[in-house]
Amino acid sequence: MRAVLHFSRHVLEMVVAMLAGMFALGPLWTLVLPGAAGRTDVHTLTMATDMAIGMALWMCVRGHGWASIGEMTAAMYAPFAVLLVPYRLGAVSAGVVMTGGHVLMVVAMVAVMLRRRSEYTHGGHPLPRAVTRTGAVVLALAALPVPVGAAVAAVNTRSVYAAAPSSEVPAPPPRPFDPALPTAVVVLGAEGANVADALGPFEVLAVTGRFNVLTAAPTAAPVTLTGGLDLVPDVTFESLASRLGGRAADVVVVPAMPRTDEPAVLDFLRRQARGGALLLSVCWGGGVAAAAGVLDGHAATSHWYRLDDLQKEYTDVRWQHGVRYVDDGQVISTAGVLSGIDGTLRVVERLAGTRVAAAAAGAVGWRHYSPGAPAPIPVRRFGPGDAIAALNLAYRWDAPTAGVLLTDGVGELELASVFVTYTEAVYAARTLAVSSGAATVRSRHGLTFVPRATLTDAPELDRLLVPGAAAAARRDAPTTQGIPPTYLHAAPGFAFDGPLHDIATDVDVASAAWRAKLLEYPAGDITLTGRGWPWERTLRPVLLALAGLAVLAGGLAVQRRRRGSLVPGDGRR
Repeated sequence: MRAVLHFSRHVLEMVVAMLAGMFALGPLWTLVLPGAAGRTDVHTLTMATDMAIGMALWMCVRGHGWASIGEMTAAMYAPFAVLLVPYRLGAVSAGVVMTGGHVLMVVAMVAVMLRRRSEYTHGGHPLPRAVTRTGAVVLALAALPVPVGAAVAAVNTRSVYAAAPSSEVPAPPPRPFDPALPTAVVVLGAEGANVADALGPFEVLAVTGRFNVLTAAPTAAPVTLTGGLDLVPDVTFESLASRLGGRAADVVVVPAMPRTDEPAVLDFLRRQARGGALLLSVCWGGGVAAAAGVLDGHAATSHWYRLDDLQKEYTDVRWQHGVRYVDDGQVISTAGVLSGIDGTLRVVERLAGTRVAAAAAGAVGWRHYSPGAPAPIPVRRFGPGDAIAALNLAYRWDAPTAGVLLTDGVGELELASVFVTYTEAVYAARTLAVSSGAATVRSRHGLTFVPRATLTDAPELDRLLVPGAAAAARRDAPTTQGIPPTYLHAAPGFAFDGPLHDIATDVDVASAAWRAKLLEYPAGDITLTGRGWPWERTLRPVLLALAGLAVLAGGLAVQRRRRGSLVPGDGRR
């Protein structure tokens, strides 16, 4: 029994050492390899390095030999090295690599320990008492907040692009196509795209009536947009080439994607650039365009959150801060999310004129159109109030499940405002696209979406959100599971106003303000009211740390009691 306890303790020590290495060394990679998080292969190998270093250092402290340390280090790399082969071949997704790699890493670690079990089934080399006591307190304080926070963060992050269950989906109905009009294509990755970066430019272009606007992806399968909104692409990259007779599109929109290294996407962008297409990168889509090499030699911008990393990784691009968009001839790039509206209006200006662009801005409710030149924006950085980001990511484990009712004719920006605002970065809700019964839903300008459930067969919901001014005017959404519908676009204004107000009221102002900052929503354009700060959520890591400390104190008390009962001469054994 004692050997099992010693072995279990060593397993726990190894796991803590892995986590310590990951959290201590992870931030350094942003300096050495900026942009590594956007590449699954680089990210997994750097993460394995962090964990291997943490574990190796602890094994040195524990007095293990170099052979043991080498075997354990190999156990950190081997699972990812194996899984990256089918990943590079396109056989498995990035999510499979990350999840499977972590599971297999633990299995490999335990297997190595069992192989050398004689090193792990005894008490190990004694440590100085001061080191033991300090380490015990630090371990106790971190034992619950760190793994719980890491687990919640992993679940929250993966939920943003959680893929839909596979099912047969009918092909989208053919959309009108006028060969006399310029063709604009919104590119979608096989593993997803940011819903606002894609649908915002789509609606701005479509509302003008001056473009054929299509969505294109590597395959005809539905693409998961942010928050679990599944879109059936209009064309594949291959069928687009046939439709255009082999020539490039006139405009190509590049939204942010979960991966910046999808080979099919990068190859498509290079071919379009060589063919003379006007490229519009939106937000972190600048990272995708830069990875394809189509920004080399150009001035460009991107989301403030990623811009420093991009500057270090892609030195052939002249990155700029503090502007909504940069127009550099064949390439127009925009700052974060809603700056994509401004960049798209610039495209409209160039190809259809300022009057058409102004009308498009009015049609989508964008109050910040700046004719002929980009509006300046603040050069943003993290501030003290942005601590809400880590708090929501790591300790918001009780986000409600919100059904989002899709209805025919809903605006594309109206849809985007819900799925991106509640999920990414604030995790205010886990959104589930539902319908009243239809297998597919058509948006205002003809996009085909696939709900993941109907109101009758949906799992338990906490809220029912209804996007769309038209739906709010009808007020015909049914009460479902006893939950009255919340109409997010009942008041006039820009599509994102309603969701931001709702988050401020239903969650807290700090979360809504952080979301507005990430969206690059114009400062001072919206007044948010509600609870200022989530103090209950703030206490969660504190209470977890105190619980760990209480467990340590209880364990030490039990140990002292047992030792006292074994004092020689008291008549007991």
